[in-house]
Amino acid sequence: MAGGGGGGAAPPPKQDELHPHPVKDQLPNISYCITSPPPWPEAILLGFQHYLVMLGTTVIIPTALVPQMGGGNEEKAKVIQTLLFVAGLNTLAQTLFGTRLPAVIGGSYTFVVPTISIILAGRYSGIVDPHEKFERIMRGIQGALIVASTLQIVIGFSGLWRNITRFISPLSAVPLVALAGFGLYELGFPGVAKCVEIGLPQLILLVVFSQYIPHVIRTRHVFDRFAVIFSVIIVWVYAHLLTVGGAYKNAPPKTQSSCRTDRSGLVESAPW
Repeated sequence: MAGGGGGGAAPPPKQDELHPHPVKDQLPNISYCITSPPPWPEAILLGFQHYLVMLGTTVIIPTALVPQMGGGNEEKAKVIQTLLFVAGLNTLAQTLFGTRLPAVIGGSYTFVVPTISIILAGRYSGIVDPHEKFERIMRGIQGALIVASTLQIVIGFSGLWRNITRFISPLSAVPLVALAGFGLYELGFPGVAKCVEIGLPQLILLVVFSQYIPHVIRTRHVFDRFAVIFSVIIVWVYAHLLTVGGAYKNAPPKTQSSCRTDRSGLVESAPW
């Protein structure tokens, strides 16, 4: 039986090496990317809208914690001012030296539960003066935050967290984000229920401006891009008209403090 030609089968062709996808300067269906920022007037409006979005979460934290600490409107105003100032510094540092994401670094709800445990500590229960109690609790919270942040700095700069994240799936962050988001319902929606005639129109207008009007008016992305600004302005004017019109003149004090536009007490209590 005659044999074939010498040599074995030809080796398979060498597979091309895998290369990452090329970086795109402009993503599809995205108006503004890192290399294509919006013009300055629109950027200022978008930044102000982002400020309005984070302002609610910034106000909720002191509103829920300061009364438990023994503070009043003056202390609440100082805490809100401090949160806004530190959030601005952190945001500037993040955009200049950090990941440069278009995000505002505000207060974190992950610290609310440990803060409440500090507030309810027994060593503060014997303090009678509310102002002294507020200062003592605030010092305890500040010390705990300093220690916690020091631990985070050590873990971050030592590279330990980078080694840990290799064994953690990105899906593991989903329960953490979900639990943090669900925690807002306990603080946010009861506040809406205290004045449903103002809170409910705000939610409805926000959905209408962001989800429905863009499908009707397709010329420019104005209503969906500035949905928060439009809805907040309309609802605030509506609430102010109810206030000056005497709609809450005979309402209970809790309803007036939640619905009227002149009963927050923050501006009057601010040092400036």
